[in-house]
Order: sequence, then structure tokens, then C-alpha cells
Amino acid sequence: MTSTAGASASAAEAHRHDVIVVGARCAGAPTAMLLSRLGHRVLLVDRATFPSDTISTHLIHPPGLAALERWGLLDRVVATGCPAIHTYAFDLGPFVIAGSPAGEGFDVSYAPRRTVLDKILVDAAAESGAEVREGFTVEEILFDGGTVTGIKGHGKDGTTATEHARIVVGADGVHSSVARATNAAAYAEKPKINAYYYAYWAGLPMDGTFEAYDREDRAFAAWPTNDDETLVICAWPMRDFEANRGDVEGNYHAVLARAPAFAERVSKATRTGRLVGMAIPNYFRKPYGPGWILVGDAGYLRDPITAQGIQDAFRDAERCTRALDDALAGRRPFDEAMRSCQETRDSEVTSMYEFTADFATLEPPPPEMQELLLAVSRSRSAQDEFARVTAGVTRPEEFFGHMQERMEQQTPDAG
Repeated sequence: MTSTAGASASAAEAHRHDVIVVGARCAGAPTAMLLSRLGHRVLLVDRATFPSDTISTHLIHPPGLAALERWGLLDRVVATGCPAIHTYAFDLGPFVIAGSPAGEGFDVSYAPRRTVLDKILVDAAAESGAEVREGFTVEEILFDGGTVTGIKGHGKDGTTATEHARIVVGADGVHSSVARATNAAAYAEKPKINAYYYAYWAGLPMDGTFEAYDREDRAFAAWPTNDDETLVICAWPMRDFEANRGDVEGNYHAVLARAPAFAERVSKATRTGRLVGMAIPNYFRKPYGPGWILVGDAGYLRDPITAQGIQDAFRDAERCTRALDDALAGRRPFDEAMRSCQETRDSEVTSMYEFTADFATLEPPPPEMQELLLAVSRSRSAQDEFARVTAGVTRPEEFFGHMQERMEQQTPDAG
């Protein structure tokens, strides 16, 4: 819902904050924190109170860890006891590709529960000087003419509040109120590819390994998280969604049964909560306009099979903070700074966007790709590089181009 603010609003009221950030998770909290550290007056709001869970793969690859280290927050995440993940193993049936995700100075990944990670990020935003309002629901995005000027909402006690700022940041995910109010244009869209269902299991040790299994038109993966629990997620194509929704648990275990050895491990474990489901659209949105920007999933989203969401959100927060700081400080016009930010984002993520969509189809790869993947499985160095592609360390086109050249040259690799 939108409302038009009166042009008579005082300048002091209109600029009570430099920036209001709507959404306090992996994109919004870092954006608020970084802007506040640069001296800007920031209000961060979220309808949740933290710690709070949310649907997520919660895997942070090395590029995301590098961001946490830059912000001085990595030690806090590691201190929660979340296990390190040193190996990514992809069981494709006839062969396995297993390698290290190492990159940007890190040899491992982590997958902290969102109850843990988001609380750390929100606390860091508050420590930076940002005003944080938890349990605050945004009802309206305020406009003066065609320019966003603020928000109106209420706290858990029902008390309403109207706040104004020079810029409103939508970091509120796929159903972003800011994107909806501003009619942010979507492009390069793809339909939902798979339905995903996951649960947490106790007594299912992973020994520092992320395991993924591809079995015809089904796939599943597992990796360790906090409290000695393991997340196990299964996927089937959206074409089977309606047929399977009547017995999600039965179909979940039917997917696991396609890898009998893993299913046997699960049979000895204990599920600690309910099954949670999701189906994710794929899109880019224009991430800015008069008085507003979008960060994280609000501006760009892809299928979760490569688990890029958290590190994408971190990178986007840094990228948008730099651009917005330039605009607020008067070093660059707002439109110029944000247009460059959008172009950089799209350039950096498009190849992974396309790779993820292809990877998620669960269709048998063409013969030439099967041959290439088999060659990867026979080379220690190539297995590591494949793992780094899925971790967002190496661009897909660089890896596959290099492998194709090697195969064409028929160069032996002692690995």
C-alpha cells in the first residue's frame, strides 16, 4: 500500500533519517551496519524479533566468509560452534566429484542457523549506531509525487509510526513491500524450477562434508549446522508439485531412497522438526528509482540449488552501500551511482544465475557435458575447481571453458 505525503512536510521531518532499511536479515542488516559505520543516520526495521528463523539453505561459501571477516563478524559466527565444511561432494550416480570450495583466503564454508546468523547481523547493525526496531510491520511506503519519502507502520503493541528519510531501502525479500509499491520492473525472469523440502536431523554426522546426490529427476543434499544437527533437503520438479503435495514426507523419503546408503544413515538419525517447503522464482528487478533502492533477494533471486543467497546478499549490501554513500555525500548523482551498481551486480551474477538454472533442471546433461563431468571426476585439481564453481569462487564460464580446452587438447592430467 502507498500513500502520498504532503509537500508541506518540513525538511527536518523529511530528513529525520538519511536511510530507512526495510528488512533486517542478510541484506538489510549489513546495509544498515555499513551505512551507519560511514556516519549516515539509519533506521532498520523488521517485523520479526531476533533471534528469528526463516526459510533458508543458510550455507555461506568462502566469498561470504570473506565479507564477514571484513566486517569483523566472522569470529562471532565461528564461535557459535557451527561446523566447518571442507569438502563438497557431488554424487552423480556413475561417479562422484568431490573437492574443496577454498577461495578468497578460506579453505572451508559454514552453514549457521539463521536464528544464529541473523541475530549476529542485527546486533552488529545496532552496535554501529543504526536505530533498530524489531517487531515493526511496514503498512505503507510513503511518496511525495513519484519519490519515495518514508514508511508508515506499527509495532507489536499496535502503536503507529511514520518515518521519513532521503532513501528507503527494500531488503525485504521476494515479496518486498518496496518493490511492490514502486512497481520495480522485473527482467530475465524464469519460472520456479523445483519444489524443495528440508528438515533438520540429529545423529547424522557429516564429517565436514557437504553431500549432494543427483538421481535422474530427483536430487537431495545434506550439510552440517549448529547444535550437531544436519540439514537434509530434497528437490523434485515443479511439474510434480501438485501430485506430491498430498504426501510430502513420503515423497521426501522416496527421494532419499534413491541413494540407499544415505537413506540408511538417515534411518538411524532423528528428525528434530517439521518439514519446511519452498519454491523460488528466478528474476532480476531494477533495483533503484526516486528515493528507493532494492538490496539482496528483493532485487535479484535465483533457485536455491547452488545456495548463493547469503553471499549474494552480503556482496549486494557492500555494493549498494558504496553507491549510496557516494550519492548521499554528493560525490555522484544518485541515478548514476545506482545505475553503475545495477550494471556491476548483473555482470557479476548473471553467469551463476544461468548456471544455477541449468543445474536445477534435474535433466540428464547432454553427452558432451557427461563426458566433461566424467573427466572432472578423474582429476583432483578439476574436482576442486568444480567445487569452487558451485561455491561462487570461480565463474562457471571460466571453469567449463578451461575444461573444454583441456579435453580438446587431450592433455593428460596427473591430478
